[in-house]
Amino acid sequence: MLELTQEIRNTIRNVPDFPKAGINFKDITPIFYNQTLCTKIADGFISQMSEKPDAIIGIESRGFLFGFMMANKLGIPFVLIRKAGKLPYKKIAVEYELEYGVSKIEMHEDALKKGWKVLIHDDLLATGGTAAAAADLVKKLDATVLGFNFVVGLDFLNGKEKLIKHSNNIVCLVNY
Repeated sequence: MLELTQEIRNTIRNVPDFPKAGINFKDITPIFYNQTLCTKIADGFISQMSEKPDAIIGIESRGFLFGFMMANKLGIPFVLIRKAGKLPYKKIAVEYELEYGVSKIEMHEDALKKGWKVLIHDDLLATGGTAAAAADLVKKLDATVLGFNFVVGLDFLNGKEKLIKHSNNIVCLVNY
């Protein structure tokens, strides 16, 4: 796993002062130019699973990329969580606080079966607000959060603290 972590770290592009001055943005898009690395990442996440989930949830939009790859490899459903107003069918929603304001995410009301154990995936763990809101959606449908996984974890923002109440199974392939 250490080799994979280093390969990801070497591939991520640092973009200074984006989206505003003082922020060193971790750009994962160069990863997608290397299909061998993408496969290694999906396999790396799967190897970290303590048990096979019933479904994988991906958070809009970069959580769709590896989330779908993992679900496809495992032969299980992939569930989308999207920003408000993007899903066409009956949905459930959760509002959550951002640094400056409130946001809302949604999931189709028939996306999960009662009692399912699900894994929540996104590209990056920062403050944990979006992933915690996704976990709240899972619980609204009487399913269980088996864990969370992220390509990158920004440890200095303490996002894991918001997720622990849902699951202490939190995997980040690269930490800063």
